Amino acid sequence: MKSAQAGNMSSGRFSHLLRGVWLLWLWQAVFVVGTGSKLWEVPAVSFSSSSNLSESLQWESHCQYRHLQDRVKITADVPPRLDGTWVSTRCEVRPGPEFLTRSYTFHSSRHFQALQHYYSDSGCEDPAYSLMIRGKIRLRQASWITRGGTEAEHHLSKVGIVVHSLAAKQRLTSRLPPSCVGLSLGRAVPGKLYELYNTRAGRGCLTALGFSMMEMGLVRVETQHHSHGGQVQELLLGDIHTDWTQRTQYRPTGYQQPLQNAMHHNHPCSVCALVYRSSEHRPPVLPHSPAVPLSLSGRWVSQRCETRPTVLFLTRDFTFDPDQHAWEGIYRHYSDPTCTQPTFTLRASGHYAQGNPSAKLSGAFEFVFKVTQVRVTALDEPTAKLLNSTRPGKCGRAGGWEVGLEQDLTPTDGCTVLGIKLPHKEYELFKAETDHRKHPLLFIGERPTEGSSPDRPLRRATSFQAPMVHCTGGGLHPSHSNFNHAFKQVQLAASGSASLAQLMLLVFGCALCSWLCVY
Repeated sequence: MKSAQAGNMSSGRFSHLLRGVWLLWLWQAVFVVGTGSKLWEVPAVSFSSSSNLSESLQWESHCQYRHLQDRVKITADVPPRLDGTWVSTRCEVRPGPEFLTRSYTFHSSRHFQALQHYYSDSGCEDPAYSLMIRGKIRLRQASWITRGGTEAEHHLSKVGIVVHSLAAKQRLTSRLPPSCVGLSLGRAVPGKLYELYNTRAGRGCLTALGFSMMEMGLVRVETQHHSHGGQVQELLLGDIHTDWTQRTQYRPTGYQQPLQNAMHHNHPCSVCALVYRSSEHRPPVLPHSPAVPLSLSGRWVSQRCETRPTVLFLTRDFTFDPDQHAWEGIYRHYSDPTCTQPTFTLRASGHYAQGNPSAKLSGAFEFVFKVTQVRVTALDEPTAKLLNSTRPGKCGRAGGWEVGLEQDLTPTDGCTVLGIKLPHKEYELFKAETDHRKHPLLFIGERPTEGSSPDRPLRRATSFQAPMVHCTGGGLHPSHSNFNHAFKQVQLAASGSASLAQLMLLVFGCALCSWLCVY
């Protein structure tokens, strides 16, 4: 759910967003001058630095999970160490929808081999075709857009396809131009490898297929250090654009769901083993998973610090009351990829109605959400100053914004400088699953990459955000003790000169979150 946004990105609404962005930049510049920091110092990590440079996460979810007995420390080396094989942990859903599993192997020579297995069903039980991709990747520099990420460039040397059924061959030939069909798929035999691309051939067939490895343009590797001594390593690659026509040119600024290291993954993980042992000729067939009934009752929270396109770091905290058809969502925003440096909190609430089962995604259900109230808490001075700069009646109580003090935007029907308009309606997609320990997970529709709103049924999502986990307990009005804790963190962070990068990222985070609160 996006907390609040007008029905469309009209030129008038967009101008409000731009005004918010530039006001934020102005406040950042004032703060930079005051601290003596330099704007160009943001991507400060060079590739000559030691790989021991890491950042630690002491972020802990705001409710007690039965399967998390203590804190998990997370480190991220810059530059990332890619060597090894990284695999999917579940059937992945990409916009379209597309259903796939991935297995990517990186060598110390910078060469990589990627396997993408595509399926005709949302459970990845019916393989349609597999792509075998070979190439080279070169890590460049720390990303100045997505803090904590590393920019990279890749070069493809070969892309081959193996079709696994005649039905899949027919579907592919209907999508590809005649030249591609004549060169390869026209004579394709299920189970045999055919080249779609090599260094001498053009990329026309790949584009028609919707294929792109632009995801390798942004890379991050995280290692979870568990108290029992085990490790889980995850590879985060760039996000896939939700608009099919944009995906082959889009340079990512967010991440997909992570792949896990085949040697250091969650246990048990039957999918990991199946994907690891797969080949282009033997795609993994995932075991059938019975449908999980969708029950929203209670409280659901993010499992990790989440990243959105164009530099949004946040955690989500939702509470649902099915009897009253009421919901409340708390979006905690941060300036860093480990969610330790808070910038502001947004609390939205309203009502919802469940619709029909999705015709595109098995097991998913359509919803309509109405946002009737939004409250915002500024957690640093630049945000408070921005909000105080708005005209009376346009964004809460004019001149009344203070760090750590929550304001209700309902009396002013939202906040023009942040692009929030109330009330607001969105068409959503929800699905329930369980994790490897059989704990309930909730998947909510992925937000459009360019920031538009699913304000009509045709704009409803066809893929999902990172899953949220169910917490025991609930109540529609969560405690505010976490806000006080976050405010103390802000005061501590502000005492150091390293807060420049946090503030710079707020430029994007605040504007784009308000951009209508993505989530």
